[in-house]
Amino acid sequence: MPLSDEILAWATLTRTPALDARALAPLLQVFGSAAALLAASDARRERAGMAAEARRYLHRPPRAAPAEIAWLERPRHHILPFTDAHYPKLLDALRDKPAALYISGDLGALADPQLAIVSSRNPTPQGSETSFEFARCLADRGIAITSGFAEGIDTAAHRGALAARGVTVAVLGSGVDTIYPRRNRQLGEDVTERGVLLSEFPLGTAARRNNFPRRNRIIAALSHGTLVVEAAHGSGSLITARFALSLRRKLFAVPGSIHNPMSRGCHELIKKGAKLTESAHDILSELGASILLPVDGRGCFPVDGRARAGDLRPDPDRTGMDKQHKILLDALGFDPADLDMLIARTGLKAEAVSSMMLILELEGHVQAAPGGRYSRVSNRRAGGER
Repeated sequence: MPLSDEILAWATLTRTPALDARALAPLLQVFGSAAALLAASDARRERAGMAAEARRYLHRPPRAAPAEIAWLERPRHHILPFTDAHYPKLLDALRDKPAALYISGDLGALADPQLAIVSSRNPTPQGSETSFEFARCLADRGIAITSGFAEGIDTAAHRGALAARGVTVAVLGSGVDTIYPRRNRQLGEDVTERGVLLSEFPLGTAARRNNFPRRNRIIAALSHGTLVVEAAHGSGSLITARFALSLRRKLFAVPGSIHNPMSRGCHELIKKGAKLTESAHDILSELGASILLPVDGRGCFPVDGRARAGDLRPDPDRTGMDKQHKILLDALGFDPADLDMLIARTGLKAEAVSSMMLILELEGHVQAAPGGRYSRVSNRRAGGER
């Protein structure tokens, strides 16, 4: 199906310098549409107040490349102008919100309440595991997991959401047709099936260092809260955290060992007021009043009261717990026990016990007790709602 003049006009405007949504809004009021704006004379654009830099670019704008047209003609590929009803309202908090977004995937996913999970590109194995499990648990409760598609924690967060058959939003520091890192090509396809790949950068834009802070502000603005899992002092993920604070979004941080340099950024955030986060329950309880409603026997769904398809389906992860997890929970019994006791009772390796206890805690089966011990949660609700 041939592209409309309006879509092609927006493809041109996204490449035009000095034209973000704030600059375009009064111009569109004058001309009525993006196509009419491009068709107008330079003199008329000048009278309407268009910046000289933008007018010079539009004097002879380059035509859309065949590859760009081919991309836009494919199903589930979109240019989403700030005037469109699907454009996320939370981006209104940005003074320089993008004139349009390039989207690959399901536009409806942008309406889900989002939580950002960010951290280091070089996390510890425990950091990746923690990110995956937080994302899996929260996505299972109707929260879309938003991250930056980078290696490390970002990738683990997207994979965790997909493992829960939930929604995930990947914000790229390149064009959505330019997957970076390349090893995430298959992940990009999986994300498109369950959510969206999103970028403010025009098609064909390479991943450049100065693109990532701009990407980070989009991640923070799209999300009701940001969870930082690991961050060294001066980590780039702290840029996202600062954007979240400046936009008055909730900020969560996972504590770690005082000897682990990857925990220092999180500890700094906690000192400055970020919520110390040990379980998914900490996030759900903080966000629940503003974006979620409790549902009997389940987690949560958006406050408009409409559960998405599949929200109330039986979950095999709950009705049929993994055998080793069940063995570990039975070994815990009903009195507090530490990891050494559980290792002795089960014969499992220390790393396996530590990992499984984290999963059981995130799922709300156990809770941490003083002295490094764990206790079983009675009368629990799914996902750590107690």
